[in-house]
Amino acid sequence: MEFKNVGNFQFRKADYPWLARVKVRVQGAGGGAAGADAATNELIARPGGAGGGYGERLIDAADLAAVESVVVGAGGTAGTTTAPGGAGGSSSFGGFVIAPGGDGGTANMDSGATPVTSNGIPGPFAGSGDWATGGGAGGGAIRLNGSWGLGGAGGESHMGHGGFSRNSSGPGTAPRGYGGGAGGGLSTGSSEGGMAGGEGIVIVELYG
Repeated sequence: MEFKNVGNFQFRKADYPWLARVKVRVQGAGGGAAGADAATNELIARPGGAGGGYGERLIDAADLAAVESVVVGAGGTAGTTTAPGGAGGSSSFGGFVIAPGGDGGTANMDSGATPVTSNGIPGPFAGSGDWATGGGAGGGAIRLNGSWGLGGAGGESHMGHGGFSRNSSGPGTAPRGYGGGAGGGLSTGSSEGGMAGGEGIVIVELYG
């Protein structure tokens, strides 16, 4: 079964009296990215948001409580032209597996026409589980002059991909799948919006 809507849910063991064990796969949500609004003949580029962490675990039914809580993290919100993207939410299955969300992309490059860079966003550390991994880092942003630059790509996740890195004026770029970070927006004199990160997901495989 898949829990792929954002929010809090319950897994009830009594609904599956034949259950011997479950394998849970938990993906945290990705970070959002900021938009940009550069002055005429100037440029602003934004980094991408980080991808969410991932964890999985095989659990004997006897170790499950009667009801286990399931949390699906929301993708980080799209930042405005002057505010960073929001952090992605953590996803979890009870206390057995926790997968952290990725941080949002910053909005700390000022409008200008001289070369400058903006740091990428570190990916989150691994959470918990029999096997767990952190999310991918959001790519850094570069301005070469008032016309040429590169927005940062969104961080990869175990179950999704980050938004692409853009080199022309436009909004933040959307991730694919689950848990990817959004790509950063880029402005060469126009107002461009940010982009939300990818939502998390929890998959529960049932074995009799």
